[in-house]
Amino acid sequence: MKYLSEYRSPELVYYFLKEIKRTVTKPWVIMEVCGGQTHSLVKNGLLTMLPEQVRMVHGPGCPVCVTPLNLIDKAVFLAEEKKVILCSFGDMIRVPGSKKSLLDAKANGADIRILYSPLEAVKIASENPDKEVVFFAVGFETTAPANLLSVIHAKRQGLKNYSILTSHVLVPPAMEAIVNDDENIVQGFLAAGHVCTIMGLSEYYPIVEKHKMPMVVTGFEPVDLLQGISMLVSQLEKGEFKLENQYSRVVEEEGNPAARKVINDVFESSDREWRGIGTIPGSGFELREDFSAYDANKKFQVNIAKAEENKDCIAGQVLRGQKKPHECSQFGKRCTPSNPLGAPMVSSEGACAAYYHYSNVGQNELLNA
Repeated sequence: MKYLSEYRSPELVYYFLKEIKRTVTKPWVIMEVCGGQTHSLVKNGLLTMLPEQVRMVHGPGCPVCVTPLNLIDKAVFLAEEKKVILCSFGDMIRVPGSKKSLLDAKANGADIRILYSPLEAVKIASENPDKEVVFFAVGFETTAPANLLSVIHAKRQGLKNYSILTSHVLVPPAMEAIVNDDENIVQGFLAAGHVCTIMGLSEYYPIVEKHKMPMVVTGFEPVDLLQGISMLVSQLEKGEFKLENQYSRVVEEEGNPAARKVINDVFESSDREWRGIGTIPGSGFELREDFSAYDANKKFQVNIAKAEENKDCIAGQVLRGQKKPHECSQFGKRCTPSNPLGAPMVSSEGACAAYYHYSNVGQNELLNA
């Protein structure tokens, strides 16, 4: 298959591994921002193939993982107390809130439906005019167009019983927050290719220039990732800092202008709380005033108190690249995908889940538990 099989080629994998080993002379810390990239690195065993001088750490690129506790609590409240039909993608269902997950609420009788598209939620709203329907809109810039199109369709149909509970987060402000952290150890970034496919590259140049930090926009297959790492190591060794695009077969400089226009028409940036990290200025999307009737936060005006994370969970440090999942004392013991203490253990893009399912470290932890 074009653009798939060749990016899983063993010959190319070994070629770029040799290039990295040939180039590297110093220790470097590189962060892959996206959880999909993390899973590919771990699942394909790439972390164990890299030379010891190249240390990969894992970023906050899992929107499910960084959705704050009180927003999950709000979704549960709307489903249980307000009796809305709460719709969500499947990866949010088992993420723990402060007391329960959406799956727990569903088991207790709440009308919670797992969908593949937000447009399905609009259809449910049109078929149930006597019920409020709320779609839990979680994601990075990548899923923003599809989620906001549901609002546009609902408005065109004149639906009064549809709204979205928004938890959209933006990648560039999160990268800024990581670099500005006093405990930051990251020296170069692999940027998320799917986000750049939508938004383009313009927001990343200032980060590179301001922090003198190299960045490579990278895809998700083994060859993508190793080529991106090779490009970063080459820059680091030369003392260079620039933005390069390894994922040029998909990512263009301007991104997707049509998608960006729709986003700008319906959403505006806002401060957003990131679970395990804290509030990052300008790091979220919320609906503009013209679409406020479809904003579940404004429609229901439910105030849910901010909840504290489980004190035994180090997800925040994992999401900032400061610790690896297996460095958590509860990894594979009290914290497993069936009983997660934090979101990264249960999300399909979470670093802890990747280590648990695929890494030798994770399997050894399980055997010794």
